Amino acid sequence: MSGHVSPYHAPGFIPDALLKGKHRAIIGGRWEETGWIQMQMLIEAGLKPRHSLLDIGAGPLRTGCRVVPYLNPGNYWATDLSGELLRRGYADELSEGDRARLPRNQLVEDGDFGFPAVPTEFDYILCFAVFTHLPMNHLRRGLLRVAQHFTRFEKFLFTVFLAPDAEASLGPVRQPDGVVTHGTRPPYHMLAQDVHHFAAQAGLQVEIRPNRLPRGQVLCEATRI
Repeated sequence: MSGHVSPYHAPGFIPDALLKGKHRAIIGGRWEETGWIQMQMLIEAGLKPRHSLLDIGAGPLRTGCRVVPYLNPGNYWATDLSGELLRRGYADELSEGDRARLPRNQLVEDGDFGFPAVPTEFDYILCFAVFTHLPMNHLRRGLLRVAQHFTRFEKFLFTVFLAPDAEASLGPVRQPDGVVTHGTRPPYHMLAQDVHHFAAQAGLQVEIRPNRLPRGQVLCEATRI
């Protein structure tokens, strides 16, 4: 996988996993545990059935298969680097009734935060375990693009790995859940100051939650300044 921004960008990585029926495994495993934690996290953040949600980097709909039956029909949108991965989740992880609640055109292939054909107003935006596998500059771009594209949102929830201080950030860091993160290769860590700095550049303010999510990720909650 060397030479690629992340394993997901390596040619053939996703098609090969799909061919082997491993669409759940390639996004880190722990499908049930992580999916329900994501759902609980959204509800604790205030998500109600009447709200609209954009799921950035949704993969095979680990969040979507739980959120779609919770939200009012049509209120869920998803983007991912791989349209094929989205479609596999739609086919394999949603019931027939849930597929009726989610128009297929609301699954959008998007690898660079361009948000093609995605509406500009959402109540909630989620980007779970995406920036953890991308170099830090992608966080800067992601925050800027969210702030530019979306004219209204209540909360933008995303996750990162943190290093405890600048000195520690230069080497590997063992996260509370046991995952080892790095500054120059995936999974990536950064400093809390970096998160706040990039958010401020995008006209956003961020609250970093103290609780740790699966694999030691931290939840960041961004709103407009």
